[in-house]
Amino acid sequence: MGVGISNFHLDGRQKRWWLVRVIKQCRDSVSPFIPVYWTHIMERAMEQLNVQLSRLTRSLRRARTVELPEDNETAVYTLMPMVMADQHRSVSELLLNSKFDVNYAFGRVKRSLLHIAANCGSVECLILLLKRGANPNYQDISGCTPLHLAARNGQKKCMGRLLEYNADVNICNNEGLTAIHWLAVNGRTELLHDLVQHVTNVDVEDAMGQTALHVACQNGHKTVRAVSVLTSIAQRLRATPLYFACSHGQRDTAQILLSRAAKYLPDRNGVTPLDLCVQGGYGETCEILIQHHNRLFQTLIQMTQNDDLKESMLRQVLEHVSQQSDSQYQRTLTSLAEVATTNGHKLLSLSSSFEAQMKSLLRIVRIFCHVFRLGPSSPGNGNDMGYNGNKTPRSQVCVWGGCLCGGVIVIPMELLWHSLDEWLVLISSELDRNGRNPSSASSPSTADPDAADPPVVMETTEAYGDGEDVISMTSNRLSAVIQAFYMSCSCQMPPGMTSPRFIEFVCKHDEVLKCFVTRNPKIIFNHFHFLLECPELMSRFMFIIKGQPFKERCEWFYEHLLAGRPDNEMVHRPVNENDILLIHRDSVFRSSCEMVSKSTNEKLKQGIAVRFHGEEGMVTGQSVVLLSNEIINPDYGLFTQSADGTTFQPNSNSSVNPDHLNYFCFAGQVLGLALYHRQLVNIYFTRSFYKHILGIPVNYQDVASIDPEYAKNLQWILDNDISDLGLELTFSVETDVFGAMAEVPLKPGGTGILVTQDNKAEYVQLVTELRMTRAIQPQINAFLQGFHTYIPPSLIQLFDEYELELLLSGLPEIDVQDWKKNTEYTSGYDLQEPAVQWFWNVVENLTQEDRVLLLQFVTGSSRVPHGGFAYLMGGSGLQKFTIAAVPFTSHLLPTSSTCINMLKLPEYPSQEVLKDRLLVACHCGSYGYTMA
Repeated sequence: MGVGISNFHLDGRQKRWWLVRVIKQCRDSVSPFIPVYWTHIMERAMEQLNVQLSRLTRSLRRARTVELPEDNETAVYTLMPMVMADQHRSVSELLLNSKFDVNYAFGRVKRSLLHIAANCGSVECLILLLKRGANPNYQDISGCTPLHLAARNGQKKCMGRLLEYNADVNICNNEGLTAIHWLAVNGRTELLHDLVQHVTNVDVEDAMGQTALHVACQNGHKTVRAVSVLTSIAQRLRATPLYFACSHGQRDTAQILLSRAAKYLPDRNGVTPLDLCVQGGYGETCEILIQHHNRLFQTLIQMTQNDDLKESMLRQVLEHVSQQSDSQYQRTLTSLAEVATTNGHKLLSLSSSFEAQMKSLLRIVRIFCHVFRLGPSSPGNGNDMGYNGNKTPRSQVCVWGGCLCGGVIVIPMELLWHSLDEWLVLISSELDRNGRNPSSASSPSTADPDAADPPVVMETTEAYGDGEDVISMTSNRLSAVIQAFYMSCSCQMPPGMTSPRFIEFVCKHDEVLKCFVTRNPKIIFNHFHFLLECPELMSRFMFIIKGQPFKERCEWFYEHLLAGRPDNEMVHRPVNENDILLIHRDSVFRSSCEMVSKSTNEKLKQGIAVRFHGEEGMVTGQSVVLLSNEIINPDYGLFTQSADGTTFQPNSNSSVNPDHLNYFCFAGQVLGLALYHRQLVNIYFTRSFYKHILGIPVNYQDVASIDPEYAKNLQWILDNDISDLGLELTFSVETDVFGAMAEVPLKPGGTGILVTQDNKAEYVQLVTELRMTRAIQPQINAFLQGFHTYIPPSLIQLFDEYELELLLSGLPEIDVQDWKKNTEYTSGYDLQEPAVQWFWNVVENLTQEDRVLLLQFVTGSSRVPHGGFAYLMGGSGLQKFTIAAVPFTSHLLPTSSTCINMLKLPEYPSQEVLKDRLLVACHCGSYGYTMA
């Protein structure tokens, strides 16, 4: 045919000429050597070539591509400039026969072409994309929809079309902004009008807590019309713009609205802007409201009686309001005092509701004291607005020290204290009329609460007769007012000092108060909190306090111990990695001492989290157990074992370790933290050491813990007449001091004072104090320094030495039925499951030692807290013993999560296998940890 195959390497024009020539020759040729299919191949090639030439021609004429690439990523960048220029015909042509995904998100911010069209105002392209199924509510990486972008740039037509295709105007981006926010901040009034019918909630907050109305108001005169539009929306929802401003504490917004004569109106539920300010603790916004509506000040004061409002929020608001000026401070105190006085007199009225009036009075007085401490008459200037000992009220009490306020304030509460005094005098007269003279009560200097007072009070109680009715009806009410009186006196005194007037008040009415407590001991726990803060007064009531049930005293102890703690409402913060104590297991005591010294007391009060080097998970309860074991480690020489072999006491020779006092202080911290967090320790001390912690004097019987034979000798001296025995004892003893014998006097000049029948009791007490106290006084002082860091002395004295041991070490016996009763099940287990029933059968037949090991394996502690298993503590508060199901596999042992008291018990095939595996785990794995 005169044309070779090499011609296929010609250019496009030559190739076309060649193909035409070949096809013509094929048609005219009758040669049998040219197959028919070759003709068809050439025809198809010609058709494709024509299509390519046509596409090329169209592309050249329109100066763009005429067909989208199959790859979405390449195609979208082809379409994007056309969409930006709103070249809708070109976009339509390209999309016509394309498989391109119109919702394809591209770029760093992951936007679709609909976002581009809305942002640029390319309305025709936007319509085209919507018709082809583009999602109008698709959010880019910042949470913005196409409507957000159209609103931000004021693209009215695009917004209208998007809304037609069900664009959601209430969608928020990652900053909490809706399309309404964008329109408001830019003052696009006309567009706001268009969106009114689509708005369901104009109170949507952005990340800064601002609604669209806030941002409109904050732009001042630039967006006055925008404020008006949003106001109309708010009114449609039956709430004023001032309502919205106050609900978010927007002071500037409220200021703008009030300056433009905004109406102070409640919403449809009757909630006012002031209510919202107080609920949120927005003091600055509340102040603006009061500046424009002065009558709201008294409304605010009256709100202190509303039990539905949080007291902390009220304090916050009144704190700010009172600090605006000296006159406002005085006005706030006076108004609070007036409300307190009114409530106090209502409380003293027997016809009022006790609970409601009592709570209201104490709440108001607490707020009053909080505000009082902020002013120039705060503690330190010597002023006391409390009871003055007179029977006539004082009209002026509180003169501001340093003339900072330049005036005098009248305290209406003085009228209430006068009424309280009269009531107590009246009851004292009733006591006297019924045969008991109140003046016979012991004075502070001669009181003997351990001997004389208890029977006197009981006798008085039995002799009251008709007077009992008066006491029964009034004791709780008067006690609540006494509590309020104490608070008002205390807020004016420096920390740690008791108001002299309050002490005078208690001494004056001592007989009546003891009568109240004897008749109803719960008054101590409910209202006489001042006893814990006033050692001078505690001794007068101690015999009554210790006569109350141990459980109630424990509750009172922890109630006051944890008062003011951030997580007092059982809201536990997550553990911060920086707060975890990283301990080396091979040097637990030293490394713990170092870590605790670096941490702050407040952090340790919030929780103890320990992680051992090289081990998984965190340890909470068991960390205290390990530390307590280290405290008695003989390598440190801090404590020595007593004669009974089970208890410990400070080592008088611990000074061989130069850091022994620092270690004793740390030991006190460990036990203080254990008690603070209700974590039990596996250590028991001698009774004498518990007495040292409590401040109780030791006696000769305590000597038996360290030297039983010597204690018997002291007992013999007390029991027998030593007058003619010729013992020739003096008030001194010979003591081994570092290998040398030295004579130590028991009191000044003791070496020359003989022990006689008359003074032998003193000798026994002094020699006891020498052996049990003086010999270890530095160690005791160092220990108490650490212990009192977390446990105040006034609180711990609620207990005796036996009860303190219970608090620290728990019950010595394990009640299996109580254990079973207070166990929870999870992961498919319940009490009826065979594995669970086998478990309890095994536990009931375990030895006491194995039960302790099992308890320690699961909870990290070998002791049960006071109150039984119901009070078992975990890493985040009360946490019951829990058994979780685990699928059984061969040789699988039970595991535990000590932080949540959980035993992970495999579904063993028999009780025998379960017992075997359980004992292996308890004996070999009681100090391992896994993640919960």
